Amino acid sequence: MNPRSDRFLLLARRQRRRGPSVSGPGPLVIGFFACLWLLLSGCVPFRLSPRHTSMESARTVLPATLVSNFLVIETPADKHSSYHFIVDTGSSVTLVTPDLVKRFGGKAPANQSPMRVRGANGEIKLLNPVILKRLQLGEARFEGVRALTHDLTDLSNHLGVQIDGVLGFPLFRETLLTLDYLQSQVIITPYGIPTAQPGVTIPFNNEQNTPLIPIQLGAESLIALVDSGSDAPLSLNTVGLHPTFRYGPKPGVLMATLSGDRLGMTGRLAQPLTIGAYVIENPIVNVTDELSSIGGGLLHNFTVTFDQKRNQVTFFRPNYDAIRLAAARSTGLSFTKIPAYWRVAAVVNGSAADQLGVQAGDLCTRINDEPVAAWPYKRYAELIRTTERVTYTFINGNDEQKVTLPVFNLVP
Repeated sequence: MNPRSDRFLLLARRQRRRGPSVSGPGPLVIGFFACLWLLLSGCVPFRLSPRHTSMESARTVLPATLVSNFLVIETPADKHSSYHFIVDTGSSVTLVTPDLVKRFGGKAPANQSPMRVRGANGEIKLLNPVILKRLQLGEARFEGVRALTHDLTDLSNHLGVQIDGVLGFPLFRETLLTLDYLQSQVIITPYGIPTAQPGVTIPFNNEQNTPLIPIQLGAESLIALVDSGSDAPLSLNTVGLHPTFRYGPKPGVLMATLSGDRLGMTGRLAQPLTIGAYVIENPIVNVTDELSSIGGGLLHNFTVTFDQKRNQVTFFRPNYDAIRLAAARSTGLSFTKIPAYWRVAAVVNGSAADQLGVQAGDLCTRINDEPVAAWPYKRYAELIRTTERVTYTFINGNDEQKVTLPVFNLVP
């Protein structure tokens, strides 16, 4: 990646300078990392895995913070600062900021043209390749890392923390990668170290350098991408399937992609979703015309270990009780977010915000009488989850106007 939404959590907004969008709690923000999930065939050969990976101990444990269903890794840069990364298993490439490239001494590969990258909606973006001499994650050292440069300011604004890179799945090809959502940590283990992985192990298809696994929706089977770079619980392509909905689907999620925004459909299924032996009752889904995927909105219920040598992934949680996703709440507004103000990106049709005349393009400067800069993602999401009404202050010419909106279940 709900304060607002889409599948590359807003990495990819329109080319003009805008912040990522936000709306209700986590389930509605679909991370925008997945907009960059696949290099196009036919481009210049591009090594996806690092030239060499070394470990200084039996395993590296990286503390992480769960923000908007993303595990944000923090690793020291020097005595006074840290780097922050997000692991995106739905991406076949690694993205790094220009500043990170400078600090790590990265250089452009010889005779390498900009790379064509296909977004979640099929559009193409050209990004410049770079070779990082090294990338240090705790005691794990990756050398000769090939990456693409991308300005992650929008993503950083959205999460309220500086993001220096989005780490693609092939970076961890020579290790076991564990995304431990339950303990808020990321674990990197070298091959050859005995590891007993409890839980349910599922084979995956890694031909596209991303993990595709079989899952079950009611009585029907389908293939889905395990996508830690998506904030959504489940993105579902309904072609060839026969889903029934307990609620919806209705417009309400603003999808942000590399090529622009579009309103998405969201609802709650009547059928259960089964991942191995784990059952999710009546999951909330975002309907998509792209590849079906399991995102952080579901993954945060598990510890997930990826073994690219054996092409298998293990899901674990302490019990096999059915999982039920909470209602997705909203005030009916989606925003693009920068520190000074939030711009209304979309208004849910028929909501109180719509009836009171709030329109796309309106600028919000305060929430409950506090500047928007005082409302990072986690705090705002918690507000939407727990309160019944929110007061927004909008700029109206030279004046400010307050609008108090009820919080409602966008998806009950």
